[in-house]
Amino acid sequence: MVHSMTAFSRQDRDAEAGHLQLELRSVNQRYLEPHFRLPEALRDLEPAFREALRTRLARGKVECTLRFEPSGDEAEPSVDQARLDALAITLEEVRQRVPDAAMPDALRLLDHPGVLERRAPDLEAVKQQGLALFQAALDDLIAGRAREGEKLAALIRERLTAVNAQVAEVRRLMPQILERQRAQLLERLATVRAELDPQRLEAELLLLAQKADVDEELDRLATHVAEVERQLGQKGPVGRRLDFLMQELNREANTLSSKSVVAETTRCAVELKVLIEQMREQIQNIE
Repeated sequence: MVHSMTAFSRQDRDAEAGHLQLELRSVNQRYLEPHFRLPEALRDLEPAFREALRTRLARGKVECTLRFEPSGDEAEPSVDQARLDALAITLEEVRQRVPDAAMPDALRLLDHPGVLERRAPDLEAVKQQGLALFQAALDDLIAGRAREGEKLAALIRERLTAVNAQVAEVRRLMPQILERQRAQLLERLATVRAELDPQRLEAELLLLAQKADVDEELDRLATHVAEVERQLGQKGPVGRRLDFLMQELNREANTLSSKSVVAETTRCAVELKVLIEQMREQIQNIE
């Protein structure tokens, strides 16, 4: 099945420690190119994310953004009772030794290092949830790339049908092409009738025969079309192969155009080039 390189997935999850949101966005790229934006506390998830992408994707620029918002309970400050009791004992000793010393108020006590603390979330649990969220997002992204790939394959197959129609049209025109060749030959013979140079006559015949012979190009066009169709049904990445086949199709269309001796053949060659370019643009998005 053909996969596109363009897709997007967003996954959310509420957990005891807080809210996690993960976004995956992929666009076309010649190679696999991942980029990560992760909270500093969850930065060590990147190697696992990177390996998962490398295992399941072959091409595309992939942006991964993970956001983590701790829950309200986790973010509420708490007082270290042991540290506060120790501080109170120390202040009492100071009061006894220096009765006139000013004692700090409650806010000053809370500012003392270690008295007020914020409970950190269980990061190991958060990381496990982040990994699970990433797998869900990656599954969804791949499914989206597959759906988009089906649409691209359908568009390419439409153009392949049109290419076959143009090839059939040129074959239909072959009797007319041969008749035009005969007329051109007779016209040229009239110009050299006085000379009747056998070598020149042979050269003219050979040139016109080569000019009109497009059977080989038509056969190769049909072969390349069949190979494109076969590649669309293959498993795994096929984008690079399809891009190469577009180059081959375009080469045959150019040769057909250069050998054209009637306007209809030229028109068919131009239409072939348009169809091939349309397919090539779609193939740029295929993995």
